[in-house]
Amino acid sequence: MPQFDDITFATQLFWLIVTFTTLYLILWKTALPKISGVLENRQRKIDDDLDRAAASKQEAETVLAEYEKAVADSAARAQGMIRESAERMAAEAAAQHEKLAAKLADDVKAAEARILAAKKAAVQNISQLAVEVAQAAARRLADVEVDAETAGSAVNSIMQSEG
Repeated sequence: MPQFDDITFATQLFWLIVTFTTLYLILWKTALPKISGVLENRQRKIDDDLDRAAASKQEAETVLAEYEKAVADSAARAQGMIRESAERMAAEAAAQHEKLAAKLADDVKAAEARILAAKKAAVQNISQLAVEVAQAAARRLADVEVDAETAGSAVNSIMQSEG
C-alpha cells in the first residue's frame, strides 16, 4: 500500500496536518461563529418563548382567579336574591294566610249565626208544631178543645225540662 510507504509517510503526515490545520482555522473563523450565532439566536428565541409562556400562564392564572371570584360573587348574590325572594314570598304567603284565616273566621261566624238562626227557627217551628199536635191530640183523645196558649205553655215546660 502506497500510503504506508516509509519514504512518503512523513510528507503525507505533514500535508495532512497542514490541510487539517488550514481547514480548522477556516472553519474556526468563518463557519463556527455563524453556527454559534444561530445556536445563540435559537437559545434566545427559546428563552423568549419560555418567558412569554410563563407570562401568559401567569396572566391566565390571574384571569382564572378573577373569573372564579366573579363566579363566587355572582353565586353569593344569587343566593342572596333567592333568600330575599323566599322571605318575601313567605311574608306574602303569611299575609294571604292571615287574610284567608280572617275571611274563614268571618265565614264561620256568619255560618254559626245562620245555623243559630235556623236552629231558633226550627225550634220555634217545632214548638208551633208541638202546640198544634198537642191541640189535635187533646181534641181526638179527650174530645177537648185546648187553646193555643195553654198548649204552648205545656210544650214549653216540657221542652225546658228536657233541654
